[in-house]
Amino acid sequence: MKKIKLGKQDVIHFIGIGGIGMSGLAQIMKTMGFKVQGSDVNKNKNTDNCKKLGIKILIGHNKKNVNKVTIVVKSSAIKPNNLELVEFKKKNMPIYDRIEMLANIIDLKKNIIITGSHGKTTTTSLVAKIISTAKLDPTIINGGVINSLKNNAKLGQGEWAIVEADESDGSFLKVPINYSIVTNVDKEHLDYYKNFNRLIEAFKAFIEKTPPIGKSFLCLDDLNLKQIIKKLKTKNYYTYGFHKDANYQICNVKYEIDHTKFDLKVKNVGFKKLYIKNILLNLIGKYNVLNAVAAIGLCLNLGLNANIIKKALKNFSGVQRRLTKVFKKNKIEFYDDYAHHPTEIKSVLEGVKKVSSKRKIIAVFQPHRYSRIKSLKSEFASCFKSSNQVILCPVYAAGEAVDRKYNNKRFAKLISKFSKTQVILIENENDLSKYFKKNLIMDEVVIGMGAGSISKWMHNLKNIL
Repeated sequence: MKKIKLGKQDVIHFIGIGGIGMSGLAQIMKTMGFKVQGSDVNKNKNTDNCKKLGIKILIGHNKKNVNKVTIVVKSSAIKPNNLELVEFKKKNMPIYDRIEMLANIIDLKKNIIITGSHGKTTTTSLVAKIISTAKLDPTIINGGVINSLKNNAKLGQGEWAIVEADESDGSFLKVPINYSIVTNVDKEHLDYYKNFNRLIEAFKAFIEKTPPIGKSFLCLDDLNLKQIIKKLKTKNYYTYGFHKDANYQICNVKYEIDHTKFDLKVKNVGFKKLYIKNILLNLIGKYNVLNAVAAIGLCLNLGLNANIIKKALKNFSGVQRRLTKVFKKNKIEFYDDYAHHPTEIKSVLEGVKKVSSKRKIIAVFQPHRYSRIKSLKSEFASCFKSSNQVILCPVYAAGEAVDRKYNNKRFAKLISKFSKTQVILIENENDLSKYFKKNLIMDEVVIGMGAGSISKWMHNLKNIL
């Protein structure tokens, strides 16, 4: 890890401060007493949170923005020809990636690092809730807004830092670790890794970074993680899941409309055998039970009491854009979810189907990136089986060039064929509201899914319908 010398006199400028990770780090550093400012193309909820804390926000990228700056922190999304970056390079002043600065800040704490292809934001939030309930006042840097905090970051006075680490660009290997969780490993971010084997090797390296004084918690239900476990040079890990061989085995699950109950059998760990009954989780879906058990296992190993853990899970109020209810009208419920990968979409829809089997489930799907559709086309085509209808929106390119070979009608036919569900094509947000005004009846469950502008569309429906 590259050591960074920081002084209270430094002016630290964040290029791309509107990103969830950048805004969180900026807020932590501001709370620590550093002079912080930042720029982005547009303002959003993240920049608003920064502004409330007294961080100067500059809309638009301009070389004048770095006139009095001494250190620049840049998002991984920032291109080399960015005006501010080019100007700062001319001055031969220090420029750091977000992950380098983050690693230096959290190196002052004992770190719990949570990663995985899916579920890491919720798992990070669950760990944070438990440790906060135990009054250990942790520092939290998450990839989503925790409802109870109304933010994704918090500087705590305690010795622990709970951090979500993103694997998308390999930067999670630069973060210092004491304890870690890997939720699962899936075919994602292959634009960076080029092939799946390189992604597997990166996760293997991450797990092996966990030191002997800590532990890594790995999901034994995940087939790719199971294969990685067989290749690990270290045995410094515990497993969790529904699998009978898991150290933390989930038993007797009961899925309800707004919560889940389960028992947990703990075996072959450092303390005596343990059986925890009637754990009530204020979330639905099998995937969230797995996320919760990862958090439980880790917190038990920190010496936290099972009753405190149960209390925290019962009172957990969730994460924004993780099956967040936007509004209800005529017994029709409208939800917003970040799911943009086939595995995530399938998990969310299966979870909703389990507790709403007699209701019509409508997935409003906005594909995110042409490259993702191209590499996972068959997986996307078959992941909507638990929905009664899919409303397919145009692709949200997320900075990618338009793929002229992509055809929305052909994609819709694939989904209809392999998910055996009705698919409706729309062209824009206005089409969506018009369709719902004409076709919604009563008691449907509508879930907006994607990582782009679909969240805004779902919230705007509240004022239109």
